[in-house]
Amino acid sequence: MLRDVAVVADGNVIKREAENFLKYADLTIETQRMWNLKTTVTPVIIGETGVISNSFREFSSNIVGNEEIKEIKRKRNSHIGTANVLQ
Repeated sequence: MLRDVAVVADGNVIKREAENFLKYADLTIETQRMWNLKTTVTPVIIGETGVISNSFREFSSNIVGNEEIKEIKRKRNSHIGTANVLQ
């Protein structure tokens, strides 16, 4: 499983998910060919105010140690708060 985690502007969540699939397409194919493993891309993209795409729940169900979406958003908020303190 290839995972890419990002926090982006709210309007770019769906665009960034699509970019991640394209970005890792070659790597996914090569990994499957070389190692004979099923490989999937799981984009974890969260908007700056906590916006998520409609498909995020489907993607998050594939993550081992699946966390609740509320917990992921809480962690994101704490990271943003820390970044603001450090500025």
